[in-house]
Amino acid sequence: MIMQIKVLFFGATADIVGSRELVLSLPENSKAIDAFQKVIKEFPSLEKHKLLFAVNEEYSKGEELLKEGDELAIFTAVSGG
Repeated sequence: MIMQIKVLFFGATADIVGSRELVLSLPENSKAIDAFQKVIKEFPSLEKHKLLFAVNEEYSKGEELLKEGDELAIFTAVSGG
């Protein structure tokens, strides 16, 4: 079965993708890292940046199982001083 999640982009990632959000279709039982890798495959220039991602507004290491309607946010790492 296929599910859909919303992918949100911020900062430089939105510029690269040309949009602030898109809908991604994935097989059920996909993990956050699977969605992240699918986005990178579609937009390989994202790999030039140090990226972080979050699932439903919580930082993710990629192991979370996604479900229909979840949000995956992809953004560049920001360092403070």
